[in-house]
Amino acid sequence: MTRAGLRRTLLGLLVATAAWTVVSARAATVQIVIDQVAFQQPSVTVRVGDTVEWINRDVIDHTSTARDGGWNVTIPAGKSAKAVMKRAGTFEYFCKFHPNMTGKVVVRK
Repeated sequence: MTRAGLRRTLLGLLVATAAWTVVSARAATVQIVIDQVAFQQPSVTVRVGDTVEWINRDVIDHTSTARDGGWNVTIPAGKSAKAVMKRAGTFEYFCKFHPNMTGKVVVRK
């Protein structure tokens, strides 16, 4: 094999490896259960691009409302709702219907 051929082969392997790495780095979903008018996991840590899913086991509706306005989802009784974490930081949230319900999502790069 010539030197140029070897370079092309190595470059091809490098590109294939990089593409596989990107495909294999998938976003995760982290679940937070709501039960007895409380977020059962008061603090979770995720990565940018991950999804947080709130699962409402109560018989009343709740929300997950970020104090900075980053998300505001309604979680009907017996249902779930999701939000994708789009930027790094520490985000406090609460339920608009029950302001004593609070939680925190730490989003890392």
